[in-house]
Amino acid sequence: MLNYPRLLFLLSVFALWLSTKIGSSIRKRRPLKEEEREDFGIVQAATLTLLALIIGFSYSMAIERYDQRKNYEEAEANAIGTEYVRADLLPASDAAKVRSLLRDYLDHRILFYKARNEEELGPINARTAQLQSEMWSGVHAPASARPTPVLSLVVSGMNDVLNSQGYTQAAWWNRIPQTAWGLMASIAVCCNLMVGYGARWHRPAAIELVLPLVLSMAFFLIADLESPRRGLISVQPQNLESLAQSLHAH
Repeated sequence: MLNYPRLLFLLSVFALWLSTKIGSSIRKRRPLKEEEREDFGIVQAATLTLLALIIGFSYSMAIERYDQRKNYEEAEANAIGTEYVRADLLPASDAAKVRSLLRDYLDHRILFYKARNEEELGPINARTAQLQSEMWSGVHAPASARPTPVLSLVVSGMNDVLNSQGYTQAAWWNRIPQTAWGLMASIAVCCNLMVGYGARWHRPAAIELVLPLVLSMAFFLIADLESPRRGLISVQPQNLESLAQSLHAH
């Protein structure tokens, strides 16, 4: 569900609104006494404060991971562009082969960022792994045949290209733990139960919907930032696309 922010939003609104209604029905059967209201208010305020802190921390984690994915996209573009230039240090035939592989590899890295489901991603990852093997062979063979400091720069650059893809993949797998989501959802349900139970009078349905709606919007924003492929806010491969236009024009 965390990969579908819109569905999470709708389910959150319904579940939290239902929690408020359940709290209201409990209040009708067992009203809160006036001497109990002060203590109840302290607990309610503390619970709402805790929920606000957890939402804030979760949002901060989601933003940090989103920025990390953007930074690694930029790093990938820089590594590929640098290695494309260093390929001129190889013998002419090897240089042409490596540059062709790098252009194909760059196109598949762009497809990786634009893929929206696992069905699209499978062939892309398979071809990416194949290209990585071919690119490494393309620089390893001439460097082994003639090990010089100049060719070591080409090997080092290719190593950066391969490592940057691994760092990117790790960043896309790095998500907020599901246990943290479960804790946040549990506290949100408790808060809405207490809000419904602690009301002094029967409120309009629109007012009862305010807190569930606001909390669901916060959950949606966090999940959207956390969902690299299905969210409205996603990392666009701007640096990779700009590099691809430059290399293909060259």
